[in-house]
Amino acid sequence: MLIRPRRLRENPAIRKMTRETRVSKESLILPLFLEEGLHIKNPISSLDGHFRYSPDRVGEAIENALQHGVDKVLLFGIPAHKDEKGSSAYDNDGIVQQGIRKIKRDYPEVCVITDVCMCEYTSHGHCGILTGDKVDNDETLEYLAAIALSHVEAGADMVAPSDMMDGRVLAIRDTLDKKGYSHIPIMSYAVKYASYFYGPFRDAAGSAPGFGDRRGYQMDWHNAKEAIKEAMLDVTQGADILMVKPALCYLDIVKAVAEKSTLPLAAYSVSGEYAMIKAAAKMGLIDEYGVMCESAISIYRAGADILITYYANEIADAIEKGDIG
Repeated sequence: MLIRPRRLRENPAIRKMTRETRVSKESLILPLFLEEGLHIKNPISSLDGHFRYSPDRVGEAIENALQHGVDKVLLFGIPAHKDEKGSSAYDNDGIVQQGIRKIKRDYPEVCVITDVCMCEYTSHGHCGILTGDKVDNDETLEYLAAIALSHVEAGADMVAPSDMMDGRVLAIRDTLDKKGYSHIPIMSYAVKYASYFYGPFRDAAGSAPGFGDRRGYQMDWHNAKEAIKEAMLDVTQGADILMVKPALCYLDIVKAVAEKSTLPLAAYSVSGEYAMIKAAAKMGLIDEYGVMCESAISIYRAGADILITYYANEIADAIEKGDIG
């Protein structure tokens, strides 16, 4: 036989040399949860190995991440006060704003990205301002812009709106530009499905809706063409990075968006994906390390340039070992 594909699988050196998909630590983002208060490091039962940190202790998480070579974090806040308009979200001394200032003061080299949404901050748990029992898309835009601005003024390097309101990227871009922050990039949750895989996150962030669900603004997981429409709309509104969320059940969407857009593409391997691997490994059904590596590579292979994952530190170690580099 003249053509033997197995020749390039003969030993580890050849396999690594001829890999088609290569990843780096620089593409990893670690989600972190900030809780209002002092001296807090509370384990999150639904996200084994992760914690809620008060700003005075978030440095422990940053130090740990840096030891693994991860220098990018995505911040979520759990406020002490919630109300109908989510006022803690855009408070200059809000929980995320406190965390940003603490991290940037002590670890200026860390890239701080902030989730821009209202669900953790509203008393009703929805991602915007309510009119009756519906989220008012257009009224919500000014609040999202105010949240983003407050994060940037506190020192955030990038903002990431996750609310799925129509027009929010443009509203945020306009506000930041007018306030002199035209250099701050927006990573848009461009394609965010109304997924059942968010359960552990809602427990971690205390963000479950008080009534109904979010299917009126998050995407129907039957739809693929709509994902391209959403992504391209965000491109025209000034997004700098696009995101697909969740990742593993939506690899076809990751691939489709990657092929359509020239912008960098992030994929969020969400809490339910992480929790399933953890649970199956605890039952002895799978090799956790192997499945973690394989699932991460599948996301990059589909077309993602950036991976947001609760396994960021462990994946960085796997890259260091050469197992998925």
